[in-house]
Amino acid sequence: MLIQLILVILSLALILLYQVGRYNESYWKKRGVKFPSQNRVFGPFAAFFTSKRAMFECFGDLYQKYRNEPVVGIGNLFTPSLFVINPKNVQHVLSLDFSSFNHRGFESEKDTFTDHILFMTGNRWKLMRQKMTPLFTTNKLKSMFYIMDKCAQDLVGFLDENPKTLQGNLSDTLNIFCNAAVCSAIFGIGQKSTFDSPFLKMSRGLSVGNWKIAIQFAIIQTSPRLAKLLGIQFGKDYEKFFVDAITQVTQKREEENIPHHDFADLAAKLRKSGTMRDDKTGCELEPTYGLLAAQASFYFIAGVETNANAIFNTLVVLCKHPDILDRVYREVDEHFEKSNNEITYDVVTEMTYLDKVLSESLRMYPPVGYLTRMCIEDSVLPVGDVKVEKGTKMYTPIYQIHHDPELYKDPEVFDPERFAKDRAPNDDIYLPFGMGNRVCIGARYSRLQIMAGLVHLLRNYQISLIETGKMNFKADIMNVRLNNVDIKLTRRNIKT
Repeated sequence: MLIQLILVILSLALILLYQVGRYNESYWKKRGVKFPSQNRVFGPFAAFFTSKRAMFECFGDLYQKYRNEPVVGIGNLFTPSLFVINPKNVQHVLSLDFSSFNHRGFESEKDTFTDHILFMTGNRWKLMRQKMTPLFTTNKLKSMFYIMDKCAQDLVGFLDENPKTLQGNLSDTLNIFCNAAVCSAIFGIGQKSTFDSPFLKMSRGLSVGNWKIAIQFAIIQTSPRLAKLLGIQFGKDYEKFFVDAITQVTQKREEENIPHHDFADLAAKLRKSGTMRDDKTGCELEPTYGLLAAQASFYFIAGVETNANAIFNTLVVLCKHPDILDRVYREVDEHFEKSNNEITYDVVTEMTYLDKVLSESLRMYPPVGYLTRMCIEDSVLPVGDVKVEKGTKMYTPIYQIHHDPELYKDPEVFDPERFAKDRAPNDDIYLPFGMGNRVCIGARYSRLQIMAGLVHLLRNYQISLIETGKMNFKADIMNVRLNNVDIKLTRRNIKT
């Protein structure tokens, strides 16, 4: 009897999936949109979970096959979804029609841990972003740079004290560094190494990509209702820890009243100011410790693994171009010696060639391979006159745009001079941190953190490539990280 019941349930499930696939195909074909017959139910997500490739590569298959189409419909269980291909349509979704596409496709308000500006929507997002923006002004970044520099110096100390880390697994070490830097930017730093932070061990779990997180992410992407039914919540295991930590550090700042130029200062200020209000919309937010802890978690989600990957990928590409690497070494050494080894915000921003190297590295290997949006008002995409109904999920490429020969000449050539002032690409095709009003609020902070790590690593170590197989990409659902390759570090003989 039990076996028969199981067979009936499986048969009904297969029939349901078949009907869902037929509906998805019919939905887009009626609207004159191409729809791949393969994976009609789960689309590229099915390819991701049945292959050893990154999610952005699965989208890349569609980009190559349908390059001349304005968009292509994709299976996404019960959610009508489009993969946007034409660059003008991408710009329309990410920037021009902000009122229709300002939703990232996540519902965060009922999930304490992810109720932050990355996933917030509507007026709540607008108000929270207004309150967070002062943390990323030029003056604030100058004041915060000492934190990044301290963490980068501690990275060098950590490497020297742990010789095995010099021989490989650099990606793991860089994740620790970025975790330490984020912990310091949120919770402050003391006299000891930032790698000894009591928050580091707990927070590291947030930046380590794993299949549990990938499956949760995929379910939320394909069916928010199913995610709600299953009670899926990102970071639930870390919620209490972060709320308690933010409560403790904020209360301490309120008592000390000594500026540290970090997130805890901002949290204390918001608590002191009381209810946050937007007079234009009437939106109000209470600066509870839970809401502030959620904003702190944004740093980890957006600024740890992505930044660690950016540093790692940049070092790999430098190893493959020794002439460019030599020029970077010369620039770094020159500025260290000129500043008596005192690296400040101004010193780093003077390293213009390394800045171009980083920009080109972020073109070739952007932090994430694609972006998501959800249509909240009916809209029409300009190229192809494609009608998009409210509730449609939109996926826009980043990696493929950065590697499209119609948009970038010789895209597979690593050329830092591509970012010389007279050649810099347009913002509508260069989007390592996104585009439009929802461009990453911490983009400048991230670049500084990456630069600090690169500067101190290259000042102190000679880098060389360790290839463990054919170089490809880690099978990650969001990030772009090189695989089958590692970096060996050898201490340089430098003047001190």
